[in-house]
Amino acid sequence: MGATRVSVIVRHPGDRSRSWSGRFLADTGATDSVVPESALRGIGIEPRTERRYALADGALRDFRIATAELDVLGEIAGATVVFCADDAEPLLGGAALESAGFEVDPVSQSLRKLPAGPLKPVGLAPGG
Repeated sequence: MGATRVSVIVRHPGDRSRSWSGRFLADTGATDSVVPESALRGIGIEPRTERRYALADGALRDFRIATAELDVLGEIAGATVVFCADDAEPLLGGAALESAGFEVDPVSQSLRKLPAGPLKPVGLAPGG
């Protein structure tokens, strides 16, 4: 089994005309999506806060984060994006994959559209 890569368009959430596109590794082991810092800043997305992440080697590291709109094969997902080094490979994390309605098919090395997303109404009146 190999890696699954997909083209993703990253858009500024307040100005959709500002965008950057790249080839992302679909990484179900990562929660959030990783985007080169220069790409995010280039479309006007600035860090909002920091969050601590556990890296693949077990090390803990703080990264700057923000929110962006990700277009994955025509499906839109609002996502937390992690500012990474410009030479790091962009990652499409599991939260964005699920939000856009996809799962990774490791055999075909592609994304497969889910038949339906889970939506559990909370606090709705019966029949409403």
